[in-house]
Amino acid sequence: MDGFKGELNKDMEQRSISGYWPQEKTGLRSAQEEVKMDSRKPGGGAAAVKCPQKISLLSSPVRAIIRLRRTAHILKKGLSPTERRTLQGDPQSKLLQRQISLGKAKLGSASASVLSQASFEKAQYFTFDTSAQPPLTRSSKRKKRSRNPRVLYPGSTRRYMPMEQKSKAKRCLLLLVAIVCFQILNAIENLDDNVLKYDLDGLEKTMHREVFGQTVAIESIMALLKDYLATHIHNKPLVISFNGPSGVGKSHVGWLLAKHFRSVVGHSFVLHYFTMHHCPDDASSLACQLDLSEKISDMVTQAEIEEKIPLFILDEVELMSPALLETLSRFFLTNQTNEFLNAVYILISKAGGKEIMNFLLQNVSTDPPLPQSKVEELLTSLRPVLSHVHPLWGFVEIVPFVLLEKNHVQSCFYEEMMSEGIYPEPSHIGSLVSQLSYYVKGERQFAMMGCKQVVAAVNLL
Repeated sequence: MDGFKGELNKDMEQRSISGYWPQEKTGLRSAQEEVKMDSRKPGGGAAAVKCPQKISLLSSPVRAIIRLRRTAHILKKGLSPTERRTLQGDPQSKLLQRQISLGKAKLGSASASVLSQASFEKAQYFTFDTSAQPPLTRSSKRKKRSRNPRVLYPGSTRRYMPMEQKSKAKRCLLLLVAIVCFQILNAIENLDDNVLKYDLDGLEKTMHREVFGQTVAIESIMALLKDYLATHIHNKPLVISFNGPSGVGKSHVGWLLAKHFRSVVGHSFVLHYFTMHHCPDDASSLACQLDLSEKISDMVTQAEIEEKIPLFILDEVELMSPALLETLSRFFLTNQTNEFLNAVYILISKAGGKEIMNFLLQNVSTDPPLPQSKVEELLTSLRPVLSHVHPLWGFVEIVPFVLLEKNHVQSCFYEEMMSEGIYPEPSHIGSLVSQLSYYVKGERQFAMMGCKQVVAAVNLL
């Protein structure tokens, strides 16, 4: 106790030297004076100094110092390292630490206010200003671990690929593909059935056997018919125009088509229309229009009911009046009902025959059939000429018929004599052929009138 008293006296002397005295200075003096006066009283002395009252007076500042130390220790634990460094650099905090070490209880409230002020200044509030954010601590920073893309296998195990699991979905997919393929094959067979119903292969053989010198025209006609008759659903009718000079076989091909389709679809679905016969010069143009429109409408309506495609062969189209051509062209449009879209129209005309003849004579080659490039060139030059006659030739399939050569005319005489029951003597046929007129181009001779005079010459025999 005497040692603690000596330390307290030293602290008081240091404070007196520094000139700083707290408000408790007067209370401590009065306590010491009272102790001295008590010691002067009788019965006092050294024994009186050691009484419990004196110990209690001395222990009150000690308890205050202990409380200050505990408060400072608690506050230090609650502060972050940054706040501690700030407080250590602040002169007020240094003075507070000095006063705490000297044991002044009055500084407790001042230290608490300074620490609270420092913590208040360093308090964080939410703002949109990102420039004054505190630096992140090491604990908040997360290190990005680099991933190794390689797969590491243990050394004691065997490396192998994972087993492929068989999926039931693949089997269902294969079954679906098989069903689709079967449906496609069935559809192709149905298309073949439609073509077989019209026996187009037999028609092609007949035309190649009975029509001479028109190989390219026959191939074009059969290709168009096979493509159109393969199905019963169409977006427009098929319109084919036979154009060429007189006597080259246009009407004969039309007659063969009419004969063949009558045998496969019936007489009621084939119309062979001759302009000079059905609409002569003395007939009214309006009556001809009504008659043709009625025949076409009745036929296509009945054919739609029986799911058949009718055939209309219109010969001598160049002799039709403009009003009749206009009536006919309305049936070739695409914006019609379904029954009018399922029909085949054959137009036979000598329009453009002169242009075809001139083109052939100017492009004579050693090979009898025209090359495909020349045929395309001929069609390009022929379509504007026909469209000038009437606009309906602007959206039809044009098949040009070329001039016949001398050997083709000989074949015509042979077939005609056989059909009339006359023996085809070669010398006799040669003399008849030499009586006709020809265009001579090099080694090739083209008949001016084709086979048109053959029938008349055979009838004179």
